[in-house]
Amino acid sequence: MTGDHVHPAKIVDLFAGPGGMDVAAEKLGVPTVGIEWDPSACTTRRAATLETVEGDVRKYGPADFPEADVLAGGPPCQTFTVAGTGVGRRDLDVVLKFVKRMVAREDREEIAKDLVKLDDERTGLVLEPLRWALEAIDDLDKPYRAIVLEQVPAVLPVWEAYAEALRSEGYSVVCGILRTEAYGVPQTRKRAVLLARWGDVEISLPRATHRNYRKGIPRDSGEANLAPWRTMGEVLDRGYPFEVISNYGTGGDPKARGRRTSSEPSATVTGKISRNRVVDNAGDDRERFEPDEAGRLQTFPKDYPWRGRDVGQQIGNAVPPRLAMHILSAAFGWPAPTDEDLEKLNHWGLFASEDQASRSESVAVLV
Repeated sequence: MTGDHVHPAKIVDLFAGPGGMDVAAEKLGVPTVGIEWDPSACTTRRAATLETVEGDVRKYGPADFPEADVLAGGPPCQTFTVAGTGVGRRDLDVVLKFVKRMVAREDREEIAKDLVKLDDERTGLVLEPLRWALEAIDDLDKPYRAIVLEQVPAVLPVWEAYAEALRSEGYSVVCGILRTEAYGVPQTRKRAVLLARWGDVEISLPRATHRNYRKGIPRDSGEANLAPWRTMGEVLDRGYPFEVISNYGTGGDPKARGRRTSSEPSATVTGKISRNRVVDNAGDDRERFEPDEAGRLQTFPKDYPWRGRDVGQQIGNAVPPRLAMHILSAAFGWPAPTDEDLEKLNHWGLFASEDQASRSESVAVLV
């Protein structure tokens, strides 16, 4: 067994969105380049001076980013979350067959032709990180030193298929479901995560630092060695107790709106968060969440420069940077991020660091 830690030169982030993974990496001192097709998310990234390639992940590969030795990504996986119709299951079966074909090194052009025939092109996008990982091995003889993937819980079977494939290539791999509030994110949200490191090494998912949220259970109940879950009131500067009434119904009843108080973590932040009502303790409808507040519930810095259209959707689609810090540290074999590391997420500024300031003039923006 070897226990070498990874000290990355650079991360290439596929489907990078507005920068959740990249914000965490940059605050940990690891430079990044993100590939993202959505113009609005790219506008936000550029305002944050994150190195950005605006374009389709399928048109690029490891050879275009030879300096990157870590692969990260969260491919769109909406087709796996369709409930009740069997579509998700059928798509999963299709993906698993493609994974086997790719690992068997079937002709790439033939696989590409078959991917084009899929009813929903998003199904094929989930295979892109594996394509990149295999091309780095086959074409460059330079395997990524670490791979970090995350998505909604329904994608876990895909990550499990990835894990089997990557182990056959020489990686140590772990995957599973993480709860965001267990890492200090003031929000209940579950993510399917895959971490891989090249070679025969010990690798594990990050350990929880905070207690899981349970409705009606006091914050100080639970494992004594874990901190209480964080609340909306802790991270938002509202100055008064409030209650959030969800835009969504619960238990199948559209009239039974989900409710959380400011002494609880937020429900999952989605692209429709601006539709949630925020009322004070007298029941008066005060206002909706501002974009910077929604961002803070995702643990983005207070002054993160949100730009472009549909900012709520950008925020809802992003990985929480605080969770990403824990994920990246585990993937690299590093200790859990310190309080000092995590506090860096409170502020972004015009430039996240002197490093960013010095390279801001040469930020790559490719179309």
